[in-house]
Amino acid sequence: MDNFLSLFETYDVAGAFWVNIQLTFWAAIWSFILGTILALMRISPIASLQWFGAAYVNIFRNTPLTVIIAFGVLGLWGQLNVVLAEDFQVNFLRLAILGLSVYHAAFVCEAIRSGVNTVPLGQAEAARAIGLSFLPAARLIILPQALRGAVAPLGNVLIALTKNSTVAFAGSVIESSNLMKEMIEFRGDLVIPIFFVFAMGFVIIVVPVGLLTTWLSRKLAVAR
Repeated sequence: MDNFLSLFETYDVAGAFWVNIQLTFWAAIWSFILGTILALMRISPIASLQWFGAAYVNIFRNTPLTVIIAFGVLGLWGQLNVVLAEDFQVNFLRLAILGLSVYHAAFVCEAIRSGVNTVPLGQAEAARAIGLSFLPAARLIILPQALRGAVAPLGNVLIALTKNSTVAFAGSVIESSNLMKEMIEFRGDLVIPIFFVFAMGFVIIVVPVGLLTTWLSRKLAVAR
């Protein structure tokens, strides 16, 4: 037991999980913004916007996240010299956030679009009848109702994003999975306890998110 507890003196486990939380927080914000824009494109009456939104979703949903994260480091930073911060580690962190955002935006888009499908068609027809164009109708009538119906799928995307934040390891970001690998490498006699600690760490983070989104989904459900 003493050997196991000494690990927490040698390795900053809490700091590693804090990096995952930062990755999740910022990527959740940016992916929601981008995903909402893509959802508007997909329900837009303009065919070219519909095509672009559909192409984006199909491309990024079917591209492995590891490839996207690796491209951020090897492609954007290594070949195109895209620098998002002067500090080496902060730059990799932001590139990982960018990769997580563009990947999960495709799933956010589909989650919001599923919410749009719960909005009665008569709502859009009524908006057109009073002279609202597409964007005002979407902003004032469709999206507010769609987001209420999309709480559960958006919660699932957030949970997936939380767990997928470990893929930032492929982008040289020092986070929990990176630290776990290092701990197992140097303390192979404690593989099971180390794995248990990191598994429970994600359970502690993910379960409250699932409970909160389930509660919000029921709270905000629209009575039909």
